[in-house]
Amino acid sequence: MFSIFKSNPLKKLNKRYEAKLEEAMHLQRKGDIKGYSMVTAEAEKIAVEIKALESATKS
Repeated sequence: MFSIFKSNPLKKLNKRYEAKLEEAMHLQRKGDIKGYSMVTAEAEKIAVEIKALESATKS
């Protein structure tokens, strides 16, 4: 009955992923390539979590 109030972890991960990509883009534009690569690596870890959660949901 109260399932509409439950948070969706997939939605949260997608927001975090998009935020990391945007942060990486800004770092790249500033010329901070090391920071860009570190934030991009964090975004890729989040992408792996998203794929794992999606596959668990489909099963």
